[in-house]
Amino acid sequence: MRRIVVSQTRAVPELIDAELPQPAAGEVRVRIAACGLNFADLLMIEGRYQNTPPLPFTPGLEVAGTVEALGPGTEGPAPGTRVAVYAGHGGLAEAGCFAADRCLPIPDTMSFVDAAAFLIAYGTSHLALRHAARLQAGETLLVLGAAGGVGLTAVELGRLMGARVIAVARGAEKLAVARAAGAAHLIDSDTEDLRDAVRALGGADVVYDPVGGDAFEAAMRATRPGARMIVIGFAGGRVQQIPANYLLVKNISVIGFYWGGYRSLAPDIMQDSLSELLRWYGEGRLKPHVSHVLPLDRAVEGLEMLRSRTTTGKVVITP
Repeated sequence: MRRIVVSQTRAVPELIDAELPQPAAGEVRVRIAACGLNFADLLMIEGRYQNTPPLPFTPGLEVAGTVEALGPGTEGPAPGTRVAVYAGHGGLAEAGCFAADRCLPIPDTMSFVDAAAFLIAYGTSHLALRHAARLQAGETLLVLGAAGGVGLTAVELGRLMGARVIAVARGAEKLAVARAAGAAHLIDSDTEDLRDAVRALGGADVVYDPVGGDAFEAAMRATRPGARMIVIGFAGGRVQQIPANYLLVKNISVIGFYWGGYRSLAPDIMQDSLSELLRWYGEGRLKPHVSHVLPLDRAVEGLEMLRSRTTTGKVVITP
């Protein structure tokens, strides 16, 4: 089999030939049909992610494929089961061994490409908006980075949950994608002042922020009293320092959110969220936006596209 390997921090990942792995107790081997790329993959390659595995490792946090072997004493999912897996790493390969309890059977109607683009992006936005921020119908949701992997799902889910969505992205093409996902108002971060534009629309009750830095600070100054701000990540490259006095005066809550942490923090809540999302997908209410599907030998190219922010929605690699 072939897999992508990171041998040194910040080195360019390489495509190598490797032995087919054998699952240990509690694991299954999955024949990987698709792997979704995430910004966290870039952070892992740079050694800056909170859960970076030891070197050498294979990137790829989320995969979809077919179970083809069980480890000793592992009860399932049974061979032949189509699954999506929150793998953590190991997805950029033709096969991989993953903990059985990380495998989620997917509907026959869900393509492997959709499944590989589904868990992290939709899981993050749904749990963050419904559980962490408690977004209510009729509220105004401001989404930064609204054309990116998680931002676009926040737009889509915010609309489904009855919010008025303001989408912030760079350029007309990305804003058009956000509008198609359900945004009611669009702000071009290249040409408009974010704070003034949001204030002109009446301010925000909830801010969904995978960008950080200056964008967070501008959004904070355009919130309504009692607003909730969800910190998803720092794709803009700078971790903002939050002025606590401003939070105090406007009764603003800032909520840190890491979806993967809910596997141990609140696994039942995570499972309920994924079940609802899969039901919505089955009802035709959700449609992952995948801008690029690339073969395994172009995985490094896909990662660079993610880094340069030339994509919308998700990039999926198909081994």
